[in-house]
Amino acid sequence: MFTYAKLLRPQQWIKNFFLFAGLIFSLQFYHIESILTTIYAFFIFCILSSGVHIINDIIDYEEDRIHPIKSQRLISAGTISRTSAGIIAIILALSALILALLLMNNYFFFTCLLYLVMMIMYSLKVKHIIILDILFVAIGYVLRAIAGAVAIRVEISSWLLLCTLLLALFIVVSKRRTEIIALGQEATKHRKILSQYSIDLLNQMIAIVTSACIVSYCLYTLAPETIAKFHTRNLILTTPFVIYGIFRYLYITYKKLETDIPEKALLNDTPLLICIVAWIVVCLLILTKNNHLLY
Repeated sequence: MFTYAKLLRPQQWIKNFFLFAGLIFSLQFYHIESILTTIYAFFIFCILSSGVHIINDIIDYEEDRIHPIKSQRLISAGTISRTSAGIIAIILALSALILALLLMNNYFFFTCLLYLVMMIMYSLKVKHIIILDILFVAIGYVLRAIAGAVAIRVEISSWLLLCTLLLALFIVVSKRRTEIIALGQEATKHRKILSQYSIDLLNQMIAIVTSACIVSYCLYTLAPETIAKFHTRNLILTTPFVIYGIFRYLYITYKKLETDIPEKALLNDTPLLICIVAWIVVCLLILTKNNHLLY
């Protein structure tokens, strides 16, 4: 049983916490029903994303077998056959879509379906197309944020979606850079698309998305619609956490070379983890203090 649980790659589920953005920034964290619905949506995306990862592992079987880390995965190591893994992936994907239908929310269901289709397209073809490959992965993060919002039937700020996209691009581009350096001359054997990237190009991409992400978040906190919605200008006080978090991730990328597995980099870096938790707490305190009379 533990073997099959490992196949699901639960460490990847940390990405699905993007679903909670809608709950927090729509001020719905006061409502038990919205909280439970978001948790249910999170559970669905965990199942769905696990199915997607298994499909990707099946497709990348040959490349993973010669990778120093990925060769230890159950499919590439031969612990679980590709046929068995394929059956499990189909069951997981269909189960997630059925559970999404049970939520009686067409927007959430179609967001899940779009995520599944895009990720399969990525695994089959898009991951071999330069620039489009990182965009598809980044959009996967955005779809998580959208799913969390539509699940509880609230609008999510276009600013917040933009920040999510830029942050996701930052994470994905940093991953590509680390892969090229860590794998060296063997990089293209493990991921062919890496032959079309260079360290200089990725450095420029990181500089652009890093700057854009910080500026976009600052503009979001000071946007008239944000102030009108939350009845406060104090969200700007959360920007130091955002800046520190991004700079810390840059440090992990450039100095420690550990961002080839983003979720591992997050969980293993205590300062970064503390920063994220502190940002969430401060956001909740600001929003709660300025909106408690509304509920």
